[in-house]
Amino acid sequence: MGDKTQTHPGAAGRALTADQPASIRNVVLVGHSGSGKTTLVEALALTAGAVNRAGRVEDGGTVSDYDEIEHRQQRSVQLSLVPLAWDGIKINVLDTPGYADFVGELRAGLRAADAALFVVSASDGVDGSTRLVWEECAAVGMPRAIVITHLEAARADFEETTRICAEAFGDDDPDAVLPLYLPLRGAEGPDGHAPVTGLVGLLSRKLSDYSSGERKESEPGEDQLPDLDEARNRLIEGIIAESEDETLMDRYLGGEQVEIKTLIQDLERAVARGRFFPVLAAAPAADGARQGLGTVELLDLITGGFPTPFEHPVPGVTTPDGKARELKPCDTDGPLAAEVVKTASDPYVGRISLVRVFSGTLRPDRTVHVSGHGLTDRGHEDHDVDEKIGALSMPFGKQQRPLTQAVAGDLVCVAKLGHAETGDTLSAKDDPLLMEPWQMPDPLLPVAIQAHSKADEDKLSQGLSRLVAEDPTMRLEHNQDTHQVVLWCLGEAHADVALERLRGRYGVQVDVVPHKVSLRETFANRATGRGRHVKQSGGHGQYAICEIEVEPLPGGSGIEFVDKVVGGAVPRQFIPSVEKGIRAQAAKGVAAGHPLVDVRVTLLDGKAHSVDSSDAAFQTAGALALREAAADARIHLLEPVAEVGVLVPDDYVGAVMSDLSGRRGRLLGTEQVGAGRTLIRAEVPEFEIGRYAVDLRSLSHGTARFDRAYARHEPMPAQIAERIREQGGDEG
Repeated sequence: MGDKTQTHPGAAGRALTADQPASIRNVVLVGHSGSGKTTLVEALALTAGAVNRAGRVEDGGTVSDYDEIEHRQQRSVQLSLVPLAWDGIKINVLDTPGYADFVGELRAGLRAADAALFVVSASDGVDGSTRLVWEECAAVGMPRAIVITHLEAARADFEETTRICAEAFGDDDPDAVLPLYLPLRGAEGPDGHAPVTGLVGLLSRKLSDYSSGERKESEPGEDQLPDLDEARNRLIEGIIAESEDETLMDRYLGGEQVEIKTLIQDLERAVARGRFFPVLAAAPAADGARQGLGTVELLDLITGGFPTPFEHPVPGVTTPDGKARELKPCDTDGPLAAEVVKTASDPYVGRISLVRVFSGTLRPDRTVHVSGHGLTDRGHEDHDVDEKIGALSMPFGKQQRPLTQAVAGDLVCVAKLGHAETGDTLSAKDDPLLMEPWQMPDPLLPVAIQAHSKADEDKLSQGLSRLVAEDPTMRLEHNQDTHQVVLWCLGEAHADVALERLRGRYGVQVDVVPHKVSLRETFANRATGRGRHVKQSGGHGQYAICEIEVEPLPGGSGIEFVDKVVGGAVPRQFIPSVEKGIRAQAAKGVAAGHPLVDVRVTLLDGKAHSVDSSDAAFQTAGALALREAAADARIHLLEPVAEVGVLVPDDYVGAVMSDLSGRRGRLLGTEQVGAGRTLIRAEVPEFEIGRYAVDLRSLSHGTARFDRAYARHEPMPAQIAERIREQGGDEG
């Protein structure tokens, strides 16, 4: 586990295939944007022999080639798989974006992995969003380790960063977050900075010197031993505290020497079971170097300390009709149960699905059952369909290397699954199964779009359907009230990437337009109206007169129609016509063009003509009567109000509550949720929270989350309603 004495050959295990789950490790890299995750992946690939010294794969590309959007934005925006081999073990490294807008890609990586590697920059420390992900991993018992990067930065301090990590991640037991190695610095340069040139193993007492560009072992100097012994003793005590041998601590404190082999075995068990979280250091290789600092130790940790897929329980599985099914973890001969964790489109190959196999063995050119359920609220249709899968492959830079099979526990790319979407289940066609979906954040930032031209309008629907099939954190809405097409996203960067993919991948140009909020109108007081529709211009005339009374009703009542006509003033066959005309006019609005709601309309009287009265004439008269009543009444503009729940660290409670008040919010209450967090519940007009997903992130430094649900429509303040009427719109 990093304290091995052999030097690993650079091309160790070029055959990146696995025929049994025990020889697979699935690890996801987690960390804030700019922490160095992608650079670390490339350094690991160099050490494992996956790339040459120039950082290129055999086809000339890089092992973690970005798409064009990532090139332009200079950051990762999607989950990527980089397979490596080390000591006969296949390592599936899942590199995730660090920016909060792409947390859906991170959640997919967590679902596909069996362990997490938290990447922390020595110059930036631990941010709030990384702490939240750590807590998510802790809740499901996922094994974790920490890698400290950017040690070359000015004022970078490994010991201080380790202390910050222990404070942030070791709430229950700070002694469970301890370093396995201490970095050693060389001579100071002209700028006064001493570069890190090697690591000293706390258990082995061996020095790993990387100053030549390749790892070489030696003995530490006498001047390094005091610091080494202090850290070593603390590490040994931390390992022994997690040992299954309850007598070991007493023996150690009694002066007994514990064998290194025993300590390493206890350490590996504690890491694999998510009870101990080692801290390591890593840095990319210098130009022309063969190995980056700490990469050998890190690969040893992954292969020796991280769990095999056998220790990852299968997510909840049912038949499509909801009956529970029990599956053995990682049974290569069991029923096929695999999950699409990512969907992408390749301009040459078509749709490519990244799949995690949880049970059974997936083989190319077989027919599988594709099940997708539970995302209808995000613009996805439930579907059950049989499809013949195409080739199986493994990504390597821009290339896809063919595979003959993917056993339980492995990750694989599947081509030409035309109906499969992210989150779908693949199973045998004669034994269809459905896996419980992983938790995904709700997209809460609305982006209203329209086609740029008629040609784009023809392609828009198909482009949007493909977009949401790839990204389950995006919701597509066709708003029936505002007649807008709305993409609900996680943030501005998420929206930018979605629109750029529409343009670049699907050839659809769209324009972003102001998002409209669904407003309503209602009567503030009782009013009467007379609708007179009398026309005679040769031929068959039109004659209909009706008199109505309109009165307001409580919110949520809709439109109530009452007939109080006596004496047959309006013939019975035309009373439904009056109601139809009134309801049609109510749907169009009576003041600012928004639907009229929550009123009772009573038909009191009217007149008809034996020849010229008709259904159409009384519909028109009913509409005219409602408009006349509205002209004599005060009309309230109703705005939608959302019930909002904000989960925020206690440090930001005051700022968030003050901000909600400034948005015309009404506080409903607060409650403590766990240690150091408060749930704030409030009612806020939807006009005021159109960009709340962006504003809250800024206000809380990415540490707060919120949800929203429609509560009701209620009257808008007069001055705001007047401004909306003057603007002639309802932008939110």
